[in-house]
Amino acid sequence: MKTVVATDSAAGITQEEAKRLGIPILPVPFIINGKEYMQNVNMTSETFYEMLTDDRTTLSTSQPLYGSYTEFWDSLLKEYDAVIYIPLSSGLSGSCQTCMMIAEEDYKGKVYVLDLQRISVSQRQAVLDAQKLIAQGKNPEEICAVLMDMKLDCSIYITLDTLKYLAKGGRLTPAAALIGNVLNLKPILQIQGEKLDAFSKCRGTKKALKIMMDALRDDLDGRYRPYVEAGEVYLQIAHTNCSDRALELKAKMEKEFPEFEIFLTDLPLEIACHVGPNALGVACMRRI
Repeated sequence: MKTVVATDSAAGITQEEAKRLGIPILPVPFIINGKEYMQNVNMTSETFYEMLTDDRTTLSTSQPLYGSYTEFWDSLLKEYDAVIYIPLSSGLSGSCQTCMMIAEEDYKGKVYVLDLQRISVSQRQAVLDAQKLIAQGKNPEEICAVLMDMKLDCSIYITLDTLKYLAKGGRLTPAAALIGNVLNLKPILQIQGEKLDAFSKCRGTKKALKIMMDALRDDLDGRYRPYVEAGEVYLQIAHTNCSDRALELKAKMEKEFPEFEIFLTDLPLEIACHVGPNALGVACMRRI
């Protein structure tokens, strides 16, 4: 079968990278001041962060409409026999369940939707792994089985510069956000599987970064040790509009983990809606 892997914009794959790698991307909408936007469609990163830092701005994320999925998949099925679609984790968005239902009802045997509990760099890596499996001649069922078996072999830790945006999104009370910001508390959040969970908290960004680096070391020396020894693990950094700080972190990680390749990228804007600017995330994961 002629198979293609596709994903949504929450994977953080740029338009240039998508074109180079041949990865179709479905944009995920977000709402600012009541108007719908999509990254690199009708909203640039520069304009987004200008609006984000305005306290009068209201924002939320949304799901693609039913017709967005069907139009997207129909266009791909004109050229391919099967589509493997890897959306944002069901634990973070209802869009995954929606497109799984559509695929099951209307595209059975043609569109395979995988809930891999992935987001951003981990979602991106799953897409690249799927491409490798396609290149190896695997059929869609075989590819899905391999990716589902690997889906939890990744860890993400992210620290926020401010709690304000979690409060705006309803994930934290305004009072708790105010107290946290006054005390300079930096939460460290974790994604290992389905949901975004609290991992730790501390005062100051420097301490937060050390906690995340220590967490990576524990993962590499512990649960990922067999994959490390097999050369199947690499590290990632993602950030929201703080490239200088991200490059400083990359330099530190290269000294701390010299044996690993480190990939650096921006977090997609639909994620920035919830974490705000100056967020920094690190990840380690298994790859094919």
